[in-house]
Amino acid sequence: MIDQTTIDRILDAAQIVDVVSEFVTLRKRGVNYVGLCPFHNEKTPSFSVSPAKGLCKCFSCGKGGNSVHFIMEHEQMSYYEALKYLAKKYNIEIKERELTNEEKQAQTTRESMFIVNNFARDYFQNILKNHVDGRSIGLAYFRQRGFRDDIIEKFQLGYCTESHDAMSQEALRKGYKKEFLVKTGICYETDDHRLRDRFWGRVIFPVHTLSGKVVAFGGRVLSTATKGVKVKYVNSPESEIYHKSNELYGIYFAKQAIVKQDRCFLVEGYTDVISMHQSGIENVVASSGTALTPGQIRLIHRFTNNITVLYDGDVAGIKASIRGIDMLLEEGMNIKVCLLPDGDDPDSFARKHNSEEFQTFIREHEKDFIRFKTDLLMEDAGKDPIKRAELISNIVRSISVIPEAIIRDVYIKECSQHLRIEEKLLVAEVAKLREAQAEKANRPSYNNTTSTTNSSSEASNVSDTPGYPGGSGPYGTGMPPEPVYDDQGNIVSFADPMPAASEGVTGFPPGEVSPSTNTAVSSDSYTSFIPQEGKEGQEFYKFERLILQAVVRYGEKIMCNLTDEEGNEVPVTVIEYVINDLKEDDLAFHNPLHRQILTEAATHIHDAGFIAERYFLAHPDQTISRLSVDLINVRYQLSKYHSKSQKLVTDEERLYELVPMLMINFKYAIVTEELKHMLYALQDPALAHDNEKCNSLMQRYNELREVQSLMAKRLGDRVVLR
Repeated sequence: MIDQTTIDRILDAAQIVDVVSEFVTLRKRGVNYVGLCPFHNEKTPSFSVSPAKGLCKCFSCGKGGNSVHFIMEHEQMSYYEALKYLAKKYNIEIKERELTNEEKQAQTTRESMFIVNNFARDYFQNILKNHVDGRSIGLAYFRQRGFRDDIIEKFQLGYCTESHDAMSQEALRKGYKKEFLVKTGICYETDDHRLRDRFWGRVIFPVHTLSGKVVAFGGRVLSTATKGVKVKYVNSPESEIYHKSNELYGIYFAKQAIVKQDRCFLVEGYTDVISMHQSGIENVVASSGTALTPGQIRLIHRFTNNITVLYDGDVAGIKASIRGIDMLLEEGMNIKVCLLPDGDDPDSFARKHNSEEFQTFIREHEKDFIRFKTDLLMEDAGKDPIKRAELISNIVRSISVIPEAIIRDVYIKECSQHLRIEEKLLVAEVAKLREAQAEKANRPSYNNTTSTTNSSSEASNVSDTPGYPGGSGPYGTGMPPEPVYDDQGNIVSFADPMPAASEGVTGFPPGEVSPSTNTAVSSDSYTSFIPQEGKEGQEFYKFERLILQAVVRYGEKIMCNLTDEEGNEVPVTVIEYVINDLKEDDLAFHNPLHRQILTEAATHIHDAGFIAERYFLAHPDQTISRLSVDLINVRYQLSKYHSKSQKLVTDEERLYELVPMLMINFKYAIVTEELKHMLYALQDPALAHDNEKCNSLMQRYNELREVQSLMAKRLGDRVVLR
């Protein structure tokens, strides 16, 4: 692992304009620079680079970040690979922390396996080019398939002789350990403890990871070398470095083309990928003859939402393959299917046509997956009413997993016309399936619920709860003003004027909370009746995100001072205020990632030199660092020509009123939403048979209603329905 001091040096040295300009032509526009986005095709520059913030952002496709993120995205590197890339560019020595013995052992094993795979790749390539059998059998086969020498070299194709142990003996002679030859699956051990080559008599297709490492091999037997061998293809077995369900053949060579074209072609075999590359179509990967897995789908989804599946004319094979494609729909991907002419597969079709002809054929013949599936199954159903009913159920199941409501509605209308069935019936069936899916996913656990607000016995003290109007917070009674947002989700203003904060008031109950202690917050112990996923549109979620935005942007800033019991003023940071305010009502952020960020902020707030924005932008977890970029980025810059007489108040200057206001809105919204889901739990028939749990839950529900009612009075004229 790279130590934090070295990471800081790299981030300080890596100037965003310098890094980006190696790949993008930039021109100055005001205080920033703009250029054509390298991640999608565009004619009007929308890629903005801010030297002051050290960030870049495409306001068309949304991609961007700091220097590390840019290199990760553009060069398809991991976080640490990108750091090493930048360290090398700026001549910074990498200092890595000492690994534990277990980490060293695991790292050594993995590195040794990759080294053995590299040896095998070079060995197979050398045999193909320089061995008499390699040239006469292996190379002859590839040329017969029409592969050019440059394509053979690019994909690092090779050949293994018919000798059962030639490669294993060569490896042992060169000092490679038997243990790793077996672990990688290049060789296997017989009962009498002899090594045998797994790929003897086969042409070799190395499988590369996303970063280009050789992780496995596929070997195809040749007709001249079969001699009783019946298995056409042999692949490396699963190992510590190879998990077939997480790898796609050709992804290393296709990743940049997929990003550029914003589309991925999915084929079945190795030669399909290679032939399409040779014809000029590079955004293509293969599932290697297996049904798509969730890991492979996630790999494709990293680069595009659009996928076109290319099938040959084998109807039986198509029917077997489409069973797994519903997973793509569930991921929200846009799927099209193209059926090639009878007798052709992507390999043979690519050899007959150039890139333009191939692309034209796909555009003219590709169909949306739902429409393709309907047409395919209609042929089987014919006029048989039972089969037609099964067909309709099959199509409805596929439509029901699509997350986007508008797309579901379009498909329902099309299927209604195509299948000649009433639209309202399809709508009802889809709704029934989605309700069943939601009920299964969202069914709460009654054994492990955590209160989200203090009980009714504490409700009487709500006037002392920090941030509640009428309490010890800075706002009196009345409805809290709603924030007004710009298109990036930043608060621009409030709909009603904000009352001025009372002098000396901090929002903490006097003498009860010390901001310098007890700031840790659990990131994984929070449970709730509100489902964890799919609630991003709820009212409370926008306030949660805005609170987190304040934590990341201004977490270490002093927002107010607290007078302790001895009369001393103690400064309170944004992070401390948020954590203690949530603790007062046993609340936590709903989103697990948000909870993790707040936990880390609490852990490091008292570290020397801690700056929340810098810490989270440089976070090794890519999900956290990218979210931080989104929270920090602001699209619009203030004009430098604004009147000097106008005093512009920034968010940082009004943290003392901004943060408490966000907390007020968040608390009321989340209690209201929690009550809705608690009511849903009370309606579960299974609960009716457990009087103790039912009574406990009803008591808790009534307590929360009282709290909600009291909060509503403090907030203003809100009606609480009984």
